Amino acid sequence: MGHGENCIGKYRLGRTIGEGTFAKVKLAVDGLNGRQVQREIRTMKLLYHPNIVRIHEVIGTKTKVYMVMEYVPGGQVSDKLSYVGRFMENEARKLFQQLIDAVDYCHNRGVCHRDLKPENLLLDIKGNLKVSDFGLSALRKPGDMLSTACGSPCYVAPEILGDIGYDGAAADIWSCGVILFELLAGTLPFDDRSIMNLYRKILRAEYKFPAWFTENQKRLLTRILEPNPEKRITIPEIIEDPWYQINYKPACGFEDEKKNHDDVNTAFDASEVKYKTAEAKNDEQLVNESANLINSGK
Repeated sequence: MGHGENCIGKYRLGRTIGEGTFAKVKLAVDGLNGRQVQREIRTMKLLYHPNIVRIHEVIGTKTKVYMVMEYVPGGQVSDKLSYVGRFMENEARKLFQQLIDAVDYCHNRGVCHRDLKPENLLLDIKGNLKVSDFGLSALRKPGDMLSTACGSPCYVAPEILGDIGYDGAAADIWSCGVILFELLAGTLPFDDRSIMNLYRKILRAEYKFPAWFTENQKRLLTRILEPNPEKRITIPEIIEDPWYQINYKPACGFEDEKKNHDDVNTAFDASEVKYKTAEAKNDEQLVNESANLINSGK
């Protein structure tokens, strides 16, 4: 954001809230944070899948933006993990299958989540998984490399820790592997009080399987937690894995014929934070182009 009208740097100036002899005090909004919130809302409205939390409507006032979202009463997967310790194999596999289905749907539309962890996975009343919190998500075309280091330390892929670009889809798959390990073990594969030691373990893929892990579980997790993203297993390969295939019921995402961003535009036009309509259209166009390119290559 440049030095446009009522803008200083990335800040959008609002009303004057104080005035002295030599200066005025104005209310300002961080435009970058505002755009991030709007990007998350728009991304989630573009995704229509039974294992992704839905945003039904967005309503704005002068000072607030309200999101009417799907009610997911089962709470976070992390809360259930802390209560049960670890999941039984069948339940862990079902949740992992639903997670992979949702992530595959996102990737096929050019969306990388980049912050997958049990705190961002919710459970509905029937115990089905719902992916939420797309605040760090990125839109990409096939072959595009991402550069922003983000995510939660224990779930971040090793390539994100370097200064070179990374494939957001491969990084998401790594996070899914960490989640599967945690569901089955009740503990993280990579954990340390020292952040430097933690990153060292991640870069070297240093972890130990609990004694109760089966050979099929170990084999799949070893291929997912591969530190070299070029050698890491892909989602189609995960889906073909014998352990994954047990009782697998694919969930199909579908296009929402009523999908539009009119309520988002209205909400943010009414609030203190503005978002360019052209930028919103670019987001949707990028998702559509990415989906076409990815699907044409299958």
